[in-house]
This record gives sequence, C-alpha cells and structure tokens, in this order.
Amino acid sequence: MIGVGGSDWKHYVRKKSHVVRRRIRKGIPDCLRGLVWQLISGSRDLLLMNPGVYEQLVIYETSASELDIIRDISRTFPSHVFYQQRHGPGQRSLYNVLKAYSVYDRDVGYVQGMGFLAGLLLLYMSEEDAFWLLVALLKGAIHAPMEGLYQPGLPLVQEYLRRFEQLVKEYLPNLGEHFSQEMINPSMYASQWFITVYSYSFPFPLALRIWDVFLYEGVKVVFQIGLALLRFCHDDLIKLPFEKLLHALKNFPDEAMNPDTLLPLAFSIKVSKRLEELKGEHEKKNERSLLQLSMPISSSNLPIQKPSAVE
Repeated sequence: MIGVGGSDWKHYVRKKSHVVRRRIRKGIPDCLRGLVWQLISGSRDLLLMNPGVYEQLVIYETSASELDIIRDISRTFPSHVFYQQRHGPGQRSLYNVLKAYSVYDRDVGYVQGMGFLAGLLLLYMSEEDAFWLLVALLKGAIHAPMEGLYQPGLPLVQEYLRRFEQLVKEYLPNLGEHFSQEMINPSMYASQWFITVYSYSFPFPLALRIWDVFLYEGVKVVFQIGLALLRFCHDDLIKLPFEKLLHALKNFPDEAMNPDTLLPLAFSIKVSKRLEELKGEHEKKNERSLLQLSMPISSSNLPIQKPSAVE
C-alpha cells in the first residue's frame, strides 16, 4: 500500500480508500506507524516543500516561550523512558520541536498541552518530521485547523465541549439528564481529551490506535471515543453522585481502555452529520452576535426609560 518511501500511497488511497480506512481502523503496524502518520496527515508534503525551514527555526530564531517550554518538559510523559533523563535526547528533541513551533506560529506560541502531541509524535519520527506533523494538524493540511485549541481563551476547546455536551444529551439522554442533575459538564472531565487527543493519561496502546484513526478521519473520532467511553460505563455512571461521578469520569476501568473493545463501539456511533449541523448552528449564532455588536447605537434601539409614577 505504501510503496517505496510512500511513493504509492496517494494512488492506493484514491483507488481503494475503503480498504485504507478499514486497515487503519484495525491499527497501523508499529514499525510503519511513523511513516503512515506523515502520509495520512499531509505533513510529508509540507516537509518536502519547506527544506531547511525547521533548522532555521531551531538554530537561528528565539522564542518568548522558551522558559515555559523548559519548565514543562519534565511534566510531559514523565514515566516514559524516552523523556525521563533530564536534558537527555528525548527532552532535547521535545524542546526543539515546541520551540520551533512557537516561533513558526507566534500567534499561538506555546501552550502546555502541545507537549503531549509533540511527545507522542517524537516516539515515531524525527524532530523535523514531528514538527511538520504538528504544523499539519494545527494549520489544517488535510482536516480542519486545530490551532484554536491553543489560542488565548482556548476557543476551539470551548466550542468542542459545547458540541460534546449536546451530543451526550442526544445520544445518551438518561446519562445527560443525570449529569445535569449532578451539575457535571464536559469542561470538568473532557477538556484534556480534546487538548491532547487522548495522549494525556490514557494507556499508550489505546492512544496510539486512536491517533491512527484521528489522523486519517479527523476530530470526529475524538467525539466518538468520548461517547463510547460514556456508553460503555453508562450503567455505572448513572448511579453515582457528584464526587464519585467526577472521579469515575477521570478513572475509567481497564476493560473500557481496551482498544479492541472501545474502538468498534466508537465507530458504531455515527456523529459526522450531527457535528456539521452543530458547527453550522454555532457559526450562525456567532454571525448574529457580530451583527448585533456592529449595529449603530441610536434612539430607535436604546431601551426606553419610563418615568416612575409620582405619588
């Protein structure tokens, strides 16, 4: 399917996209994962079109986020052997990728959650390859841009959480009602799911399988996995009060973390159409808000203050 160095990939995807999707959902072989991730994300093309750019960013540019990156390096996958050694090759590579991105896109700069994305990528590819895959994700080489996950105020995180809350109410109405009664909202348990695409605190075998599909099919997979986790644990979650519920939502049982159990359940939950509808509703709401803000202030749209009666 791949060919020499990925030379046959695009041809195969065009001819047999259904086969590609099925194979990716089964899990990309670990020895090919780094190359396939680059091919399905569009990052390989970015790398080839921008020779020498990464080296320029790392060696010759300075970043306002350098101290923040250094501070957070040891907090990124602290239990993984590749990142445990202080100032070791893993930590140096992670620093270089994050610094380069903070210079490449100064509007976004650096946010802590980005370290988990870069850290996962560096386990399967070189610094330069990881950098361009990060660019492909955040700038939207294939799928919708994700830089809003890390912009000031995390606007895309807020939007995704609103959509996820609505999906829970529609797809799992009894659990959605229970969450409302216990005053549980997705920002309390699901923010990291979107910010790190399950690379934070989830078992590596599951995170890697999720990333296989996420890079090929897009962010809808993040919603599907979240809904599948809630559906899998539905009967237990619906019995729990606030504090135990919050703990359970951050500590799913081992059987729920089995990729061969969770992923088929996630793929059975069809969300693409509904996500597009919710996106459209959000955009229309934003347009109305902007229109109201742009309306000129005149006596015709100011509230009328009526005099109180004089006794």
